[in-house]
Amino acid sequence: MRTPTGPTVPLNKLAPEAALRRLELTIVRRLEGFLQGDHLGLLPGPGSDTNDARIYHPGQDDVRKMDWAVTARTTVPHVRDTMADRELEVWALLDVTPSMNWGTEGITKRDLGIAAIATIGFLSQKMGDRFGGMMMLPNEVKRLPARSGRTALYGLLRKMLTEPIVPDNTPGTLELDDGIEQLTRSQRRRGMRVVVSDFLTPGDAELDPSVPPPWERALRRLAVRNQVLCIEVIDRHELEFPDVGEMLIRDPETSFARYVNTSDEAAKRRMDAATRAQRERIKVAVRRAGAGHIQLRTDRDWVADIARFVLQYRKVAGMLHQPPQGVSK
Repeated sequence: MRTPTGPTVPLNKLAPEAALRRLELTIVRRLEGFLQGDHLGLLPGPGSDTNDARIYHPGQDDVRKMDWAVTARTTVPHVRDTMADRELEVWALLDVTPSMNWGTEGITKRDLGIAAIATIGFLSQKMGDRFGGMMMLPNEVKRLPARSGRTALYGLLRKMLTEPIVPDNTPGTLELDDGIEQLTRSQRRRGMRVVVSDFLTPGDAELDPSVPPPWERALRRLAVRNQVLCIEVIDRHELEFPDVGEMLIRDPETSFARYVNTSDEAAKRRMDAATRAQRERIKVAVRRAGAGHIQLRTDRDWVADIARFVLQYRKVAGMLHQPPQGVSK
């Protein structure tokens, strides 16, 4: 057990492209892309999906778009517009704060998060689609421009993997809600947003699911205009404390440290119950914000977990991403 000094997974092992070619991540929100793509846009234009009918304006509208059924019912000439096909722009926010450096199964939570971003990136590779990234450090958010193509995606993943490890107790003023807010403000165009983190707030000991975490409000704001997917990365020994006798438990982002006897069954049960309650609170908060939620573990096959989520996601995506009452989709 030691602090990682570099990537724990090679670039070519992040996600098997061949296994993902038959999968597709459903996009249910309308987009504001500028290039021709495969997804439904917000504004009328060249495309195959029909929009509402409107009154025909001589000299301005194409008579080939005449809607004869509506014209016959109303006795007034009407045309029917088609919706433009636009490209999808995906932005992923990766939490690289010290709590993400933990990992006991041969891979850290941080690198598992990068592997999840790689998987989502390969799933979203279509005509014209672009993928960008942001890395949230304790004192700044680094932005990696959105580009299209496999080569650009591999370049983004390489930069994330080679980003220097943030040492424990590094001073900083940014927390997850600040990173999400910056993602909301800096990317005005509607699209898909992926937030990758362990969703743990330093010093937050609240376990009641009815009490919203500090980042829930920011996540709700992000989900109003975008399709949001939250990827929660955890390690097995965060959920199941090992029986190793007396152990020093230390928070890598604060000064908290305490010795705990993990061989004490009563103490172990209390710790495991508190951890489960903490994760349940995160799950409830993500659902309240109207975002999709994947939980990945360092001791499991993350590609299989994401593939299983994608297959189930198609059934609930439309309902999950309904905007709040009074907000236009």
